[in-house]
Amino acid sequence: MSSSYSSSSMESCKWVLKYVSMLLVFSLRLCSSTSETFNSSLLERVINDTKAMHLNFTAISEFRTINRKILSDCSASNPFISVHVTSNSTLSDEGFVTVTVTGVSNPSKYDWVAMISPIDSDVDSCLMKEFFYLQTGDTAKLPLLCHYPVKSQFMKNDPNYMSCKNKECKKYEKGKCVVSTCSGSIQFHVVNIRSDIEFVLFSNGFIRPCLVGRSTPLKFANPKSPLHGHLSSIDSSGTSMRLTWVSGDKKPQQIQYANGKIATSTVSTFSKTDMCSSFLPSPATDFGWHDPGYIHSAVMTGLVPLSTFSYRYGSDSVGWSKQIMFSTPPVGGSDELRFIAFADMGKTPLDASEEHYIQPGALSVIKAIASDVDSNNINSVFHIGDISYATGFLAEWDFFLYLINRVASKVSYMTAIGNHERDYINSGSTYFTPDSGGECGIPYETYFPMPTSAKDKPWYSIEQGSVHFTVISTEHDWSKDSEQYKWMQKDMASVNRQKTPWLIFMGHRPMYTSTNGFLASSSNLAEVVEPLLVQNKVDLALFGHVHNYERTCSVFQHECKALPTKDKNGVDIYDGRNYSAPVQVVIGMAGFSLDKFPSSKNSWSLKRISEYGYIRAHATRNGLDVEFVVADTKEVKDSFHITK
Repeated sequence: MSSSYSSSSMESCKWVLKYVSMLLVFSLRLCSSTSETFNSSLLERVINDTKAMHLNFTAISEFRTINRKILSDCSASNPFISVHVTSNSTLSDEGFVTVTVTGVSNPSKYDWVAMISPIDSDVDSCLMKEFFYLQTGDTAKLPLLCHYPVKSQFMKNDPNYMSCKNKECKKYEKGKCVVSTCSGSIQFHVVNIRSDIEFVLFSNGFIRPCLVGRSTPLKFANPKSPLHGHLSSIDSSGTSMRLTWVSGDKKPQQIQYANGKIATSTVSTFSKTDMCSSFLPSPATDFGWHDPGYIHSAVMTGLVPLSTFSYRYGSDSVGWSKQIMFSTPPVGGSDELRFIAFADMGKTPLDASEEHYIQPGALSVIKAIASDVDSNNINSVFHIGDISYATGFLAEWDFFLYLINRVASKVSYMTAIGNHERDYINSGSTYFTPDSGGECGIPYETYFPMPTSAKDKPWYSIEQGSVHFTVISTEHDWSKDSEQYKWMQKDMASVNRQKTPWLIFMGHRPMYTSTNGFLASSSNLAEVVEPLLVQNKVDLALFGHVHNYERTCSVFQHECKALPTKDKNGVDIYDGRNYSAPVQVVIGMAGFSLDKFPSSKNSWSLKRISEYGYIRAHATRNGLDVEFVVADTKEVKDSFHITK
């Protein structure tokens, strides 16, 4: 979908003023194994330091705005410079490559290497367009690169580089070395993004970058590889599961599953013209664009609920994934369900790279969730908004899909849309922000097809075990006359509480949060939708968007209608048999830099934790147990129980 353009210069001027004002507000707030099995030993090597390493790159950073800087050419100043990559002539689907820079006369802490794709990216100065790149989030002028580097690292990450431990003589006079140079090596984690890549050396940091040298182009061994398969439920039966994966091949492929069954994929993709933009081009239509290849999707049918099967996907012509074991969820209306939920995950690089938008806690959270899934004690996962944080930098979807593969390839991975997937100016979003970077829900809905009624109507319901889940979009119109409101009203009113006694409501932006911030909560959403929750006796409402964990009393209109009691173990017990209002919980602590709580406390706020983690829930017909699990330690920091 494309956003509309202003029809008059007067409206354009007003729009620019409004947009620049909004950006100022944002600036104030924002001060080699197969890809199908996440390598746990690799994860262990980077997990301890990754949060501290990337903490300063979750918002506006110097790297995020390098495309706005003037680029000089320093390649002629040092004839000895060489950039080469230790790898085969072709790259595997996932792994580390070593980039070695030699021939450096004066190593500097401001020397850095960018991974750039495609190789024909313009690394000369782009046209000087003052407003062209405003949506990067700063107000500098004159862009550096027309195509944004996928990731970058400083050469100082190799301590031997700065100390010049590896010295090489380049010129002798009378048997004495008169010209010597230094070298250094850094590692990049690379996943198959289907297009050739190269590594480019710059000096002078991100502020005044100067191009020094470039590697030879590198190709992926198989750009058409079937990769990043992830599962989702298509209905409440537990007998059918959708698998979605990415490939460079547009021909249909297959899933081979359950000892002889076959499902053939439908194939889709999207292009620049599908993205949103304005007279200020969005990242998704400009320097952030990367060809997504082809997204394959097929449905496995004839399964048995709460059972385990194996599958592989691909074709003889492009290759096959390895054999994977997965579990189906319980049928809706059965007795028991164990699920995990969280929001605002994103991804963290497995190397020391800086990227445009990094979520430092994502690695520790996905590792902890994977250990729960590997225990065969989890039936499904719900990720409720702010999925990859690619926000118009399309290559980052591939890195995110790789990150979650260890979990999403084994159990149903259900999602809800968030502001960083959907919102954009004049695109039909409820909120007037450029948060999706021009994606406007297109990549999200292509990569994560949910059981919705139509495109750009990303609300749905599904039943698993004893739970009915109502999943909405807080980014689409939910006013009383809207299609979504009428759907919510009908969906929740139609729940058979004898079949599924639990009703859980999910959406991205919360109705309640103690955290102050720009659009942290939606009072209008609470005013319009909260009465529906009470009318339909919603037991639990889960939200993200705010990056911490916060649990309420049984709350309605900012008043506690009932307080829990404590059992002998100190666990809060909510009496669901004498229903008064839902318990609401913010669970946006899965990756993005955490939000702190103010010193003051609202009466409805019972538990507040600012640590990375997720919730783990167990629903039976008579009780719902919920735990907040801290990712680093697997410690349960909060738990509560709702009776039925």
